[in-house]
Amino acid sequence: QVHLVESGGGLVQAGDSLRLSCAASGLTFSNYPMGWFRQAPGKEREFVAAITETGINTYYADSVKGRFTISRDNAKNTVYLQMNSLKPEDTAVYKCAAEITGRVAAGVYDHWGQGTQVTVSS
Repeated sequence: QVHLVESGGGLVQAGDSLRLSCAASGLTFSNYPMGWFRQAPGKEREFVAAITETGINTYYADSVKGRFTISRDNAKNTVYLQMNSLKPEDTAVYKCAAEITGRVAAGVYDHWGQGTQVTVSS
């Protein structure tokens, strides 16, 4: 059974940094591109960042480009999201997921984690 467990969220001030982690089990992690998504109260879930299975290629939403960095450690079955220069509008529940077709462009994500809350105060 696949499990993705996010951690690292918290309450920070605008301009601060956080590093989220997503630990995976029950799948051959190095076979899957991974993605981070977020959902704020009353809003649709939105894509934040994705990384190919090797970690060579990364993709970002325009709203986080230049501030967030996605990375992965296949030896640890973990994907990370380094978030710098946080803004109040980054406040959301952040979740990771595996892209199950093996192609980031397909955008078919499954095996969602439970999420970690990020709250940025102004």
